[in-house]
Amino acid sequence: MAEEFDYIVVGGGTAGCIVAARLSEDPGVTVCLVEAGPSDEHEPRAGEIRRWAEMLEGQYDRDYRSVPQARGNSGIRQARLRILGGCSTANTMIAWRPLRGDLDEWAARGVEGWDYDTVSASYDRIAGPIGPVAAADRNRYVADAVEAAASALGLPRRESWNDVEFADGAGFFEIGYDPATNMRSSTSRAYLHGVDRANLTLLLESTVERVVLEAGRAIGVRVDGRAIAARREVIVSCGAIDSPALLMRSGIGPSPVLAAAGIEVIVDLPGVGENLQDHAEGLIVWEATGERNEVCATGWDAGYALRVDDDSTVPDISTHIPLHSWTVHAETYGAVIPENNVSLAPNVAKPRSRGRVWITSADPEAPPAIDYRAFTDPDGRDERMLVEGVRRARRVAEAEPFASHLVREVFPGAHLQTDEELSAVLRATHQTVYHVSCTCRMGSDDDPLSVLDSRLRVRGVAGLRVVDASVFPTITALNPVGTVLA
Repeated sequence: MAEEFDYIVVGGGTAGCIVAARLSEDPGVTVCLVEAGPSDEHEPRAGEIRRWAEMLEGQYDRDYRSVPQARGNSGIRQARLRILGGCSTANTMIAWRPLRGDLDEWAARGVEGWDYDTVSASYDRIAGPIGPVAAADRNRYVADAVEAAASALGLPRRESWNDVEFADGAGFFEIGYDPATNMRSSTSRAYLHGVDRANLTLLLESTVERVVLEAGRAIGVRVDGRAIAARREVIVSCGAIDSPALLMRSGIGPSPVLAAAGIEVIVDLPGVGENLQDHAEGLIVWEATGERNEVCATGWDAGYALRVDDDSTVPDISTHIPLHSWTVHAETYGAVIPENNVSLAPNVAKPRSRGRVWITSADPEAPPAIDYRAFTDPDGRDERMLVEGVRRARRVAEAEPFASHLVREVFPGAHLQTDEELSAVLRATHQTVYHVSCTCRMGSDDDPLSVLDSRLRVRGVAGLRVVDASVFPTITALNPVGTVLA
């Protein structure tokens, strides 16, 4: 291998930019960051957080689809960004301090070293601004919905979230952006823009075909037909779809899947690609009165989180208050949505359904197969929470000052009242919140489906780690980007 570095980081997305930046702070090591897409530095859509939706389903988006879903929406388009900064260039950067309940759940599954105090201290070191939506960006209509949610559901009104521990509340979110410029705190902007280090090499618009393994160790990567060596480690940070796909292309994964794809099995690791989790988001839409202005930070600036079950330590339902309704799936289903409308979008915060992702080919450009297995948890809790989210939203709609903005419910429709009626419509039209996670989960030594140990090291392979949302044992109840950053 003609090119050699101490560390190779595969994937310049939300996690990979931080990993490469932090490792290269040591002048005694060399780091190569390999990213399949271009730089985001001169792409205004990637910088201005208000334009986040313009990054979806376009030139930078891998735009993945799932296999048909027996109990969920088969038309979901899963965004994964091929550009420096990855999904942190296209999300709303709603950043929560990791919740104690989520981390306690990880510990109960045998994960060590990820306790609340440790991870919270890492959150405090995140580069780039994170704070409450600025007063100048607070839409009056959204504020009315927040007030109605707090009063109708008996929730604490949150002016800030990340300085307290909570499991319920309503308010404007804390997001990663500069209110003076509306520029987002993507990890590329916060950690790499303007950084000029002789020991850090950015290899952009370059596709890693596979990790090169020799005698049980990762020794480098194959990039567009050429080999690059890693003297110390290869770190895979391609996200919860593409990280397991890369491991599988490298011969690490479930042997039946690898054999079917024509890949030699080097390490039979059955958990690679399993345990997929995502937040399924429902929708309720009303015809609206009057007009609303366009004041906002992102257009998804506020919402509420609440517990439903008495034993829950984290929110069971998280509801966003969008400035503009996302009604494509409802309209595909046949709903007629008036031009003047408002909506609430409740999602299942702690899903119990488990999906999977797998490769069907050795071709790095072939999209992996994705099966969310939405609403297949045996107790039906995910379905129950989806329906309950819409029932709670209806209570919010009856409360002032939100009620004055509404004329009538147009989706799912006030004529649908039973759990069965609501579930059928909501499951057929639910959306992803783009929080797919958990497909290379870390876990205890006696967990046969854990891919990583608690230090994020791939089991059975030396010199190889995974660092991104795929490592979560279970999905965080709220937007995961804060935990990824930490």
